[in-house]
Amino acid sequence: MLTINFTPFPILHTERLVLRRLSKFDVAELFKLRSNKNVMEHIGRPIATTLDDVQQIINVIEDSLINNNGITWAITLKGKNDLVGTIGLWRIVKEHYRAEIGYLIDPSLQGKGLMHEAMSPVIEYGFKKMKLHSIEANVSPGNVASIKLLERNNFVREAHFKENYFFNGKFLDSFIYSLVNGE
Repeated sequence: MLTINFTPFPILHTERLVLRRLSKFDVAELFKLRSNKNVMEHIGRPIATTLDDVQQIINVIEDSLINNNGITWAITLKGKNDLVGTIGLWRIVKEHYRAEIGYLIDPSLQGKGLMHEAMSPVIEYGFKKMKLHSIEANVSPGNVASIKLLERNNFVREAHFKENYFFNGKFLDSFIYSLVNGE
């Protein structure tokens, strides 16, 4: 079975980004993202309506990190400390060496290749440091930008689940994409 330890927290660097640990100082920036209808359109989670909603999200992320059940990075632009997005590996199934990747980024920065840039070291960390065998992504069929991002990162669509997710009074479809270590 997979053994994971996120201590010390791994800070990841790319040409334009620093991926660091979330902190209580990120509440306002994360609230801007989690309360934005455009950002949350395909996430399938309730929109944050208060700063306390976001603090609860950060608490869940921190608990998951402390218990070695998931890791989420704050995405920041190099030379700045303000959170502009998040990316993480969560829903880790240790007995199957598999985790789910999830991400979001400020709409003003979409289409600039930043999430593609952030995804590369996260995938590398998942495969080389965590020793994952595969990483999956659960994506709304209508989220064309996310689908293109996953495919640019060599993820392959494994499944199309019909109406498998109930959110906001509707049954929604899901695509499952995966990337297997070594492919």
